[in-house]
Amino acid sequence: MRVRIALRELGVPFEYAEEDLRVRERSELVRRMNPALHMVPILIHHGRPVCGSVNIVDYIDEVWGEETRLLPGDPADRADARFWADFVDHKVFGAQVRFLESKGEEKDELVEQLKRLEEVLGDKCFFSGDNFGFLDVVFIPFSSMFYGYEQHGGINLEVECPKLKRWEKRCRERESVSEVLPDGKVQYELHKKFYGIE
Repeated sequence: MRVRIALRELGVPFEYAEEDLRVRERSELVRRMNPALHMVPILIHHGRPVCGSVNIVDYIDEVWGEETRLLPGDPADRADARFWADFVDHKVFGAQVRFLESKGEEKDELVEQLKRLEEVLGDKCFFSGDNFGFLDVVFIPFSSMFYGYEQHGGINLEVECPKLKRWEKRCRERESVSEVLPDGKVQYELHKKFYGIE
């Protein structure tokens, strides 16, 4: 989702190929383009692979971000955005997995991580200020599980993280996001099957 949002946001034409993640054996293309990990996503540009969603978003910004940039112009702000992107991938994702593997009781850590991100967002429209940017692209796919958080663990995000809920609404108003993000109910049903949730 991150890669498709970033490409759309910067107006880059692309061809999208879906990989069936339900099968154990990856396609020949994935094995050839990512021989080390056999994982997606992979961006193939001029026949060369770029792997890992955050790395790909960074690459997209560097190659096609001429008029509009996803990463901030200031080096310290860029480092900060990359730091919080790493936080999303390691802290928020890990807390989400533990939460979904539980019967919903492991919600405190997830809520704590979401509140940390809400502090970073503050009163800004987007994580980088008035403009949709890098950290927004990295984190917005998680919002497709907000419904699942509420259903699985009774987390009321309107109460716990009202600024994140308003941010989510602003992001979903963007065509680049609305065309890519799945419906929360559909996403939760997929996660229920994957994690064996009753």
